[in-house]
Amino acid sequence: MTAPADVRVEVRPPWPFRLGGGSADGLLRRRGAALQRLLRVGGEPVLVGIVQPAADRVLFAARAATPEAAREGIARMRFATSVDDDLRPFYERFANDPVIGKAVRSRPALRVRRKPSPWEALVAAITEQLIEFERAVTIQRRLNAVYGYRCPATRLRDATTPAALAGEAPARLCAFDLAPRRAMALRRCAEGVARGRIDLANHDFRRLLAMRDIGPWTVEMLALHGQGRYDLVPAGDLGFLKIVGRLVTGRPKARADEAEVRGFFARYGEWQGLAGEYLRAAAASGLTPAPRSPDRLPRPAGTRWSVVDGRRAAA
Repeated sequence: MTAPADVRVEVRPPWPFRLGGGSADGLLRRRGAALQRLLRVGGEPVLVGIVQPAADRVLFAARAATPEAAREGIARMRFATSVDDDLRPFYERFANDPVIGKAVRSRPALRVRRKPSPWEALVAAITEQLIEFERAVTIQRRLNAVYGYRCPATRLRDATTPAALAGEAPARLCAFDLAPRRAMALRRCAEGVARGRIDLANHDFRRLLAMRDIGPWTVEMLALHGQGRYDLVPAGDLGFLKIVGRLVTGRPKARADEAEVRGFFARYGEWQGLAGEYLRAAAASGLTPAPRSPDRLPRPAGTRWSVVDGRRAAA
């Protein structure tokens, strides 16, 4: 029997980095000072451990059947943690931004939490459509418990695969608390990926958007959390609709529409996705500026108001 291969890699992050905790779906777990994640590469299990012994060093260690599989597992987790991303250009441009600047200065190590594969990001996005996050995470845990791979030695699990869901009846998926339309969408996507009709590593989303119940929010979540694209923000996210609505109207319970959210984030250009994470952090910490009162803004007679570049202006 061939001995397992162990591969270790030391990474020097190019920008301040702080190793986070486990994932809500239970696949990435903290054990002591280390994070652990079980992955499959070519059908074979790969166990990846991550530890940060110093602020400027992050250690990745992987055990697999072959060195190639171990290195691939490490590469996926380096992507998931964003450890290699140099965020200095973002910091230099937006450290003094009137909306997120305080959050940027106080939390320079903030990252977008990614999935180690685009498929995982797509499953998460579909299950999170139109329901509370906690309920969606419960669905994800149930799917992984039934369809994912479990390693008895570590008691860790890997996520379900497209092939595992492609032949499943939608009614069976509904039993996991998925709404019927979400179940159908998940099955269609699984079948498309499993049969090679959909390439999730490709940034062309036309095939996905052509599917029923797959809209811009879903593919933007895939792009941000599964492909590492900072240039897209999930503008239809309820949290953004609330935060932007409050900021631009001065009314605590106001909600923007999707077009207004896109207009708000346009100022951040190719960094919109990361700016969205900072807007959430700023709102949660009370670091966003006080909402502008509409009564204090000039209002030309006979005009309709919309959000342009984060300000209320005549449409």
